[in-house]
Amino acid sequence: MKIGNAIAAIGECMLELSADGQGAWRLGHAGDTFNTLWTMRALLTDRDADYVSAFGDDPFSEQQIAFLRENGIGTAASPKIAGARPGLYAITLDGAERSFTYWRADSAARQLASDPAALEKSLSDRALAYFSGITLAILDDASRETLFDALRSARSRGTLVAFDPNHRPRLWQSANAAQDVIGQALALSDIALPTFPDEQQLFGDASPEQTVERLARAGVGEAVVKNGEDAACLFTDGNIKSVPAIRVSDAVDTTGAGDSFNGAYLAARLLGHEPGEAAARAHRTAAAVIRVRGALAPFESLREAFAI
Repeated sequence: MKIGNAIAAIGECMLELSADGQGAWRLGHAGDTFNTLWTMRALLTDRDADYVSAFGDDPFSEQQIAFLRENGIGTAASPKIAGARPGLYAITLDGAERSFTYWRADSAARQLASDPAALEKSLSDRALAYFSGITLAILDDASRETLFDALRSARSRGTLVAFDPNHRPRLWQSANAAQDVIGQALALSDIALPTFPDEQQLFGDASPEQTVERLARAGVGEAVVKNGEDAACLFTDGNIKSVPAIRVSDAVDTTGAGDSFNGAYLAARLLGHEPGEAAARAHRTAAAVIRVRGALAPFESLREAFAI
């Protein structure tokens, strides 16, 4: 079945407070799946891109939607929830390493699957649909099933489904619950993009290669296991390959590095690059992102790093 070339990411775009290094705070917009879509938007200039979520009707929500629109990102059929508002997080830096403080309990994005017909419409006719473990963690059980149904339907019509487990323990009731839901997500994913320390924490994997073996048993045909400054472990066509990372001596802020890696990898694959080349370009792109403050690097910086 012929499908369109549009791309979509599903999840929560939050208000981001990041320090400017001089005692002031900057208000931006970010979130794991949104950061990945931002990178894909920069690199796939000829494709429509939509962020599939739910939005409030307050001034900050309107500002967020306008920010997306100004940067060539639509919201498809995402619902607008009366009285709701975006989640908020603040970045605290220790050198270039970051920690986060969140205010997201009543975020509008928790209702992204409140209208099953709208969600299925948002994901229809897509070349790629991308989601994460955080997307799943903010939803209740019924909403997760609605999302899984919509993804399953899109995949049956030819959409490539990509998933980053992106485990955040504080968002889950238990490790067992997270393992079960992530297992369900992997079963309907074509590409998995996990981070090894997360997988080691949640599943007890001893090495990235062991993570790959577990993903393969779950039915995933293509995966890249990210591992910070260490090499990524690439799995495709039944083979495992190591792809060296890029060590950055002048890192400013590591926020969004893994998300930008995911976006660059997926963009490269959609552009026809083979997996090893896609992972190398993704490493270069992530290295550019950690040289700027906040999760989002300028489009031109992403394009330059990707093309080197």
